[in-house]
Amino acid sequence: MARIVLNNIAHRYASSATAAGAADSYALKPLSHVWEDGGAYALLGPSGCGKTTLLNIISGLITPSQGQLLFDDTDVSHLPTEQRNIAQVFQFPVLYDTMTVAENLAFPLRNRRGSNKLGNADIKKRVDDALVMLGLEHLAHKKARSLTADDKQKISLGRGLVRTDVNAILFDEPLTVIDPHLKWQLRTRLKQIHREFGHTMIYVTHDQTEALTFADKVVVMLAGEVIQTGTPEELFRHPQHTFVGKFIGSPGMNILSCELAGDEAIVEGCRFALPTRYPALSGNIELGIRPEFIRLVDTGKGAPVIVTAIDDVGHHRIVRALLGRQLLDIVVAEGVAIPANPGVVFETGSIGIYQNARLVSASFAEKTT
Repeated sequence: MARIVLNNIAHRYASSATAAGAADSYALKPLSHVWEDGGAYALLGPSGCGKTTLLNIISGLITPSQGQLLFDDTDVSHLPTEQRNIAQVFQFPVLYDTMTVAENLAFPLRNRRGSNKLGNADIKKRVDDALVMLGLEHLAHKKARSLTADDKQKISLGRGLVRTDVNAILFDEPLTVIDPHLKWQLRTRLKQIHREFGHTMIYVTHDQTEALTFADKVVVMLAGEVIQTGTPEELFRHPQHTFVGKFIGSPGMNILSCELAGDEAIVEGCRFALPTRYPALSGNIELGIRPEFIRLVDTGKGAPVIVTAIDDVGHHRIVRALLGRQLLDIVVAEGVAIPANPGVVFETGSIGIYQNARLVSASFAEKTT
């Protein structure tokens, strides 16, 4: 395993570098980051945000336009993929259809040379272990071409996991073609494998559920930039950017335009108590509150809202409402009555204030008031 260090890594594709030095020409903006040895990480963001570019820089499929990439203390910035000792699993299965499942799993091990060459007994043991890990024992001697898309992708995962001495295992949206029920099982199994073997794992996805259930730390990306890194709990409780607030959660955080008046926020003429006093701030000022931290109350006991829809998702309901002209999502537990003329109360300690999409820290607010 390896500690992976990014020192001012950035990348421009030739076709996008229309203006040398222009920030918007970067597919990946300058980034410094560390993935600790043995960690389970996810790169999360929408399509085109730069997460696969970053993964391919780590694997060696792309040479960065600038910066330095280290595995532990070794500079691998310009080393080819085969010299980095990594395993990579792609979005779609890469297999040899004429080989059996077991032969496909053994292939990367049989190709090793020199001091890394393995004997037949070691290869068989690793293949047998991988078959058990992924529940493929009954298919060991079947040709890959006869298998379902789900089973083919499980083999691709196995080809990454069969190598136990790699610096890192990289996953590029590996569960895209997998049946939804099986996705949950495989994510759980990957997490178990990580805990058992301690591989450094980096998992690319645009699916927040995949990221939050797999990773110890999630790196959220937008437009070629890392905008927050944290545990699933940190991303949910303390989003540092309005994009993170809206992207994480189902439904995401409510982001409401507001004005500040010391320790109160004014939204559509309604006042909400804040956890601290804020100074006068310029730019685009917004209040962030998650749907889970809003209570519906009788009219007159909170800011009045108009309910426009109710979505029942089984264990709770999502109430869609209007606070003035602004949309509001509210999570209501199953069995809790919805008032005929409702108002809303915000949990004060769960409110965040954002200036130009970035969270204004409470410590900053306290120092400047």
